[in-house]
Amino acid sequence: MAITDWVEKDVYIPDLPKIDIQVLYRAMDFLLQHQKQLEKELYWAVADLCNLEVDLLFFDTTSTYFETEEETELKKHGYSKDKRGDLPQVVIGLAVTRSGIPVKHWVFPGNTADMSTIKRVKKDLAEWHLNRCVFVHDTGMTSEANLQYLQRGGGHYLVGHKMKSGEADVETALSHKGPYTPIDDHLFAKEVVVGNGEKRKRLTVVKNIKEQERNKQARTKLIETLENKLAELNNRKKKGHSKAVCELKSHRVYGKYIKELKDGTLKINRSQLQSESRYDGKYLIQTSDDTLNLRDIVLGYKQLYDVEQAFRTLKTYIKLRPNYHSKDERIRCHIFLCFIALVLVRIIEDKTQKTWETIRKEMNRLYYGEFKTETKKILQLTELTNEQKAILKTLNINEPSIIVDIHNI
Repeated sequence: MAITDWVEKDVYIPDLPKIDIQVLYRAMDFLLQHQKQLEKELYWAVADLCNLEVDLLFFDTTSTYFETEEETELKKHGYSKDKRGDLPQVVIGLAVTRSGIPVKHWVFPGNTADMSTIKRVKKDLAEWHLNRCVFVHDTGMTSEANLQYLQRGGGHYLVGHKMKSGEADVETALSHKGPYTPIDDHLFAKEVVVGNGEKRKRLTVVKNIKEQERNKQARTKLIETLENKLAELNNRKKKGHSKAVCELKSHRVYGKYIKELKDGTLKINRSQLQSESRYDGKYLIQTSDDTLNLRDIVLGYKQLYDVEQAFRTLKTYIKLRPNYHSKDERIRCHIFLCFIALVLVRIIEDKTQKTWETIRKEMNRLYYGEFKTETKKILQLTELTNEQKAILKTLNINEPSIIVDIHNI
């Protein structure tokens, strides 16, 4: 609905001063009718354009909600990753390449569990001869039942473990001695194999030097804050369980680093801080695929961030939400259009090595104007900036002429 206003008032499109919304609805119906063929052709075109490596794909899901309480076959109440369980939603799946280029998307009913999407995803990718799909998930998917399910039919997974969970595998991996292998300038990793036979687990400990330093600085700041708070509380005349003391000891961040002596004096629990320092900049990955080398494992799990970034791009810059369509088929097409836009955005980001936010901000500085003299009407653009020229050149797009047209009055 906003497109009609956008075409008429915000942008200049030659020979299209305005557009009827019904034309757009008919276009959506046409797109949805041919979605399967279009998506396949789009994939092959992008694979050729970007020389995509598609021997390894990564899959994850998100959800998007609707500002209505009415349910349909597609819009259902379910686990909301946007923390809006009070509203109906749909679940969106996304498969991307190593470089973060989207390959295919899926739309499931809002009450669909992540695990139940796998069979459909693997079947659809197999039709494109993309049989090797590694399901990349965060720490919420690491239960034994989930991992066994992910391996059905020859599937594989990359999942993260919560470092401070106290799990035996995490402690074993952290205490394992051995050198780290450099992955890039700030990433290092080492492999740890736990168990034998069916209980064998392939774990990878990753150390991020930059993140390690950030964690260290955050801890230093935390200690400074605690020292100031404790100095104030310990200098009070009457020591005991005052409201301020109770609030500090129950604080979700500070509480676990506080201990109280018999005389009521509060101290920093430095042994707790020291214990947690061993987690600085580290994370643990488990994979079922023995053919992946150490670099593939680390960068593959890092790819989870790119999938999540793609979802953020969908929900913010590409305006996946709010979605005002009430019919299920229009909702599906709206998401399909957003997927196509996301593919374009990621290609642009990949080619220019700039974020879409930066690109869009710069290109929005190009203006169109109409100027009249006594005899002429001149249609022209503002002069391209050096940044705009560089963007267009990188994307192999011809620079537009400053003079668009000249009419006699």
